[in-house]
Parts: sequence; structure tokens; C-alpha cells
Amino acid sequence: MDPQPLIAFDRVSMTLGGTPVLTGIDLSIDAGDFVCVVGPSGCGKTTLLRLLGGLLEPTSGEVRYAGKRIVEPRADIAVMFQDYGRALLPWRTVEGNVSLALEALGVPKEQRAARIASVLDTVGLRNKADRYPSELSGGMQQRLQIARCLAQEPKVLLMDEPFGALDAMTRQSLQDEVLSIVAVSGATVFFVTHDLEEAVYLGNRVIGLLPHPGRIASDVKVTLSRPRNQLTTREDPEFARLRRHLFDFIKDEH
Repeated sequence: MDPQPLIAFDRVSMTLGGTPVLTGIDLSIDAGDFVCVVGPSGCGKTTLLRLLGGLLEPTSGEVRYAGKRIVEPRADIAVMFQDYGRALLPWRTVEGNVSLALEALGVPKEQRAARIASVLDTVGLRNKADRYPSELSGGMQQRLQIARCLAQEPKVLLMDEPFGALDAMTRQSLQDEVLSIVAVSGATVFFVTHDLEEAVYLGNRVIGLLPHPGRIASDVKVTLSRPRNQLTTREDPEFARLRRHLFDFIKDEH
């Protein structure tokens, strides 16, 4: 008997404003998977992530975590969005923004400082603890979002195009940081992106959605060795093959 998946979408369909957004989604994700989701604009990638985060309820079917139906946000599932400018509280310092996650979890005040210091160390922001978001670069603001998510000690990280607005070098640096953090924490990751190379570089699976309404049309296993490297991994012929496969998949749907 196969072990129960950590996450399961079971015949999930979603209609928003009378428009079908997703239909017939069946997807199982095991603990420790790094699943990237790609597809043309409007195919429902973000809606899929919001359903998993308990931010939306499906019109039909159900989403389960550890065998239990997800009906609301959970402390062990952390969500990170692309728009860090809106996700961070501008009147709180770096330390205060991380503390927000702990306050929401009801962590006693005397236990917060050590936990905050630990996650800031992890993302390289310990020396910025008293700065405000406006004093940080875009890359640092995204590191702060990651720190706030890590403070929850989540089992699952949901990431919605978190690096889309960043320059190429910062983006690659944060990709490697996320991979390092996940390797240590063992977290399961559900990562939405428009960047096909990013999907291949990060994931061990890439899910391709078709639009109108969104549905799964491709589930590609990525067998590139880990740890990944921005130069050697991208030079691997298998990386090029997977990138081309996904490019053709997207192109055919435009």
C-alpha cells in the first residue's frame, strides 16, 4: 500500500465570478517535494496556490493536507507572495516584521527574540534587524519575507513568483538560498513561476497547466543532481532538454 501523500488535490474545480478558473485538478505531493507550477497567464497557477494555502475554498472537490481537508489557513503552511512592498509592514522594523508571524502564532514574548535572531541569521539579515523595509533593497525585502515565513517553522512553503520583480543576479542568489534552506529544513515547497529555467533549476517536479479553464497537462520529473549550481546545472544537457520541453508546452498554448 502506497503511503499517503502530504498534499492531495482531489477533483478540484474552482469558479470565480461565474468563470471557471480550474477544473478537475488531481494532484498528489509527497513530503519533501519541491513542486514548481508553470503555464500561460490565466491558467490558474495562483488560484491553485491559494487553495492549498486555505485562502480560497474550491467550488467542488477538496484539498487535503496530511489527510485532512484544508478549509482555512494553517500555521504549518506559510505563504510568500511576489509583492513584498505590500506584504511587509512599513512601520515595523525587520525584527518587528518577523515578530508578526510569531505573535499570530501566540508565541510568548520571551521566546520570540531567539527565534527571530535565528531566522535572520539564516537569511543574512541579522545586522539589519533595526532597519525598516524602506531602507532595504528588493532582494533584502524578499529575504525578510522568507524569514517571516521560516519563523512559523512551516512544513510547507507556498511561493507565488517571489523573485519575479528582482534583477537576475539577486534572483539567482535567492534561488540558491531557498534551496539551501529547504535542504536543511526538509520543507515541502509549492512554487509558482513564469520562468521556465527557474522551474527546472529549483524543482524536482514541474507541473504544467493549460488555461480556460486551468487543468494539469504535464507533470515532469526533474532528476538533475543536487546540490544545484547556477553554472554547471544550467550547462547540463538534461537541463536544456527540460527547458525546451516546457518552452514547447507553453508556446503551443499561445
